[in-house]
Amino acid sequence: MSKRGRVLVAMSGGVDSSVAAVMLHEQGYEVIGITMKTWDYASSGGSSKETGCCSLDSINDARALAVGYGFPHYILDIRDEFGDFVIDNFVDEYIAGRTPNPCVLCNTHIKWSALMKRADKLDCEFIATGHYANIRMHDNGRYVISKGRDENKDQSYVLWGVSQENLARTQFPLGNFTKKEIRQMALEMGQQELANKSESYEICFVPENDYRAFLRHKKPTLDQEIGPGNFILSDGTVVGKHIGYPYFTIGQRKGLGIAFGKPMYVIEILPESNSVVLGEEYELEKAEAFVRDINLIKYASLGEPMDAITKIRYKDAGAQSILTQQGNVMHVDFPHNVKGIAPGQSAVFYEGNDLIGGGFLMK
Repeated sequence: MSKRGRVLVAMSGGVDSSVAAVMLHEQGYEVIGITMKTWDYASSGGSSKETGCCSLDSINDARALAVGYGFPHYILDIRDEFGDFVIDNFVDEYIAGRTPNPCVLCNTHIKWSALMKRADKLDCEFIATGHYANIRMHDNGRYVISKGRDENKDQSYVLWGVSQENLARTQFPLGNFTKKEIRQMALEMGQQELANKSESYEICFVPENDYRAFLRHKKPTLDQEIGPGNFILSDGTVVGKHIGYPYFTIGQRKGLGIAFGKPMYVIEILPESNSVVLGEEYELEKAEAFVRDINLIKYASLGEPMDAITKIRYKDAGAQSILTQQGNVMHVDFPHNVKGIAPGQSAVFYEGNDLIGGGFLMK
């Protein structure tokens, strides 16, 4: 084993994880590459060519890079675990009237767990991924995730669920680089095709980014079980019919199938009555939120109310807030109203660039 240690690198076949693996290899680590097969396009109802991180092309790209640099590469089939947990949860959340956050669940419960198990079998001291984030030991002895240098690519938001035990063995080689710099590194490695690979911002297992079709594919009886329901206003006035509440999300304006002569938004979803509440944009605003299943990163607990910046979606700029921990629930008070709090999505708390923790938004 090298003096720097042995590290298991999650390789999707994309430019980020590929460059991360080569960086560690050139820094003197004994690198072992691993590509996780999480899903099948065909089983998700896809009709076009399989693409993305789980495609055969991507797996072959990851293996070819590893062979070229002389380090081992393995393929890990975790389709059963992924399907049983992430995909089932995705369907269940929509049926519960919430908007799921599958990337967080995958990182928290599937990928890190699978990587750690395989790392132990291969005697790897560390695991590494191509996430744009940083990690360090805090003065209080806890491992802290902080934002990546590239503000446009920062991925700390999806990492709030990773445990301290797993963070202790995790490395993020790309945290202090921009995406542009990583693409340039790939070019300098002679990997022009890799450097020019496009990125996908879609949910990896939802073909053509059509979650309505995906729900129908996974649950063929969904339309029969739920059926059409009412669009209502906040005062209960019925203003139209919809195709079924699971097919709508908080903040949605387009695709309602009904016109009002002014912009109207989904402001609430009521599964018990199969109702979708519509309102004007100002009705999306809220002054507080409750967040369940919290995982704290920087501190073991919050003994008293704390000022923080809270992000309620991935590309959210964040809002000033006051956090008050109530057991496994965080009460978030916003001095200035925030718009579009969607139950099921993640709320993530920051102190400067440091990740305090996060959880799932409640109603």
